[in-house]
Amino acid sequence: MTKPILLSTPHMGDYEQKFVQAAFDTNWIAPVGPHVDAFEQEFCQLIGAGNAAAVSSGTAAIHLALRLIGVEKGDDVFCSTLTFTATANPIIYQGAKPVFIDSDRTSWNMNPDLLQTALAKRDRLGKLPKAVVLVHLYGQSADIEPILSICNRYGIPLIEDAAEALGATYKGQSPGTFGKIGIYSFNGNKIITTSGGGMLVSDDPEIVSKARFLATQARDAAPHYQHSEIGYNYRLSNVLAGIGRGQLRVLDERVAARRRNYEIYNSTLGKLPGVEFMPEASFGKATRWLTCLTINPQAFGADREQIRLALAAEQIETRPVWKPLHMQPVFADCECIGGEIAEDLFARGLCLPSGSNLTLEDLHQVIEAFTAVHTNTKNNL
Repeated sequence: MTKPILLSTPHMGDYEQKFVQAAFDTNWIAPVGPHVDAFEQEFCQLIGAGNAAAVSSGTAAIHLALRLIGVEKGDDVFCSTLTFTATANPIIYQGAKPVFIDSDRTSWNMNPDLLQTALAKRDRLGKLPKAVVLVHLYGQSADIEPILSICNRYGIPLIEDAAEALGATYKGQSPGTFGKIGIYSFNGNKIITTSGGGMLVSDDPEIVSKARFLATQARDAAPHYQHSEIGYNYRLSNVLAGIGRGQLRVLDERVAARRRNYEIYNSTLGKLPGVEFMPEASFGKATRWLTCLTINPQAFGADREQIRLALAAEQIETRPVWKPLHMQPVFADCECIGGEIAEDLFARGLCLPSGSNLTLEDLHQVIEAFTAVHTNTKNNL
């Protein structure tokens, strides 16, 4: 039986098991512990952040970020539309309402011009949003500087969702370290993983200290259990932090492997008519966490969905580009600024198997199966 080729699977090495064994040997199994402290410190050193709090997921980190900057019921929060629902769900947790912003063609991320126009209009109406949540998509940074400048002009905190962009750069700096708060994810499909986990970073130590407090059930400083605020069970376990410490040590290798995948795909599939890969914006270096492309069905001879199903028949997992949040039923009553570009990317976009543990044989199987769709379609004309 042919081995399935999956989209993006965990890639473990030798370091992780040693750190996990140390947690077992010292019986530091529960949340918090020496691995958590070290993971936070090493993560800050790696990305150039001032302070970090390790939490149970990227979603938890976004939720904490929104609460920490005071997002409340009735507030509006501007948010990228081309992203996974976890970016916007915490806005709803806080009783606020997302307002979605379309992408640009350069990076597939939030369009700075649309954001500027929308904020200028809201300013005239006296209805500015409480925050802007900017996503760095598929391992590529958004164009941060103009977005941050716009936010600063109106006094709006910028939260960076860098869940998919650890290891990327924007003008030599890590996305996630420009705004008020940055968040990262270590979900099983990410470029490095702790099985499940996330990180909240900020140059403001008080924000991160309060994040840790809220993430451990907001327990007051008392010998008994006393709580003056509602908190959450969001802290990362010491065992998972040990995995994270091991994964940090191979991040550069994982980025290099995923960029290699892209280069091989681009050098082969990029020659087919109607195939166009997600561009790499000139302002940074993408990790190619997932290699994404768009299909012009008229030129290629088949559409995105026909290709996806043909590869699935060969046990090759591909996935459409994120369905824009303004198209999701759960957000049907939310405003969207623009939307046409994100809708087009969703209609024509496909993510190829991109794991850092893919072999050359795996990649060639994907390429052969993809090429066969075009060849068979052409022969049937």
